[in-house]
Amino acid sequence: MAVEISKLKNIKMLVLDVDGVMTDTRIWFENGEWRRFYSIRDGVGIKRLTEAGYKIAVITGTKAEDVRARAKSLGIHYFYEGALDKEPSFLQLQKESGISPSEMAYVGDDIFDIPLLQAVSFGATVPEAVDEVIEIADYVTKRPGGCGAVREVCDYIYKYGAFSSGR
Repeated sequence: MAVEISKLKNIKMLVLDVDGVMTDTRIWFENGEWRRFYSIRDGVGIKRLTEAGYKIAVITGTKAEDVRARAKSLGIHYFYEGALDKEPSFLQLQKESGISPSEMAYVGDDIFDIPLLQAVSFGATVPEAVDEVIEIADYVTKRPGGCGAVREVCDYIYKYGAFSSGR
């Protein structure tokens, strides 16, 4: 599946799910807290977008300290947790940021993500996403969730998005 570059040209914000997108869906319990693995490459992609002027948001159904710490360390501009129904958080994000869905890209992997994937200009997912998400996504990454999928999307936005010189 090729990237439809025209869907990226107005992107000013990347919105991300966490489990299955920024992570590989595996979690473990340690010292009373849930833990996850995150990709350093994904973090570099997020930082690169931020430095280029893009805004980054996270909307996750999870409430966990490691997720909050990761978002903080990456300088995520907008963070919504405990959002199993992601649409109210998505509406709040639009209000707080002043950025419309036509200027957003979203990466999600499960049925909770479908409304947001359908609302934004560019909806991406990972190869191991549920079938319903793969069917509606504009793009399926080559790399799996938690292993460079976010970086892959970041690189496309960096190259072709609203603040890119490659438009």
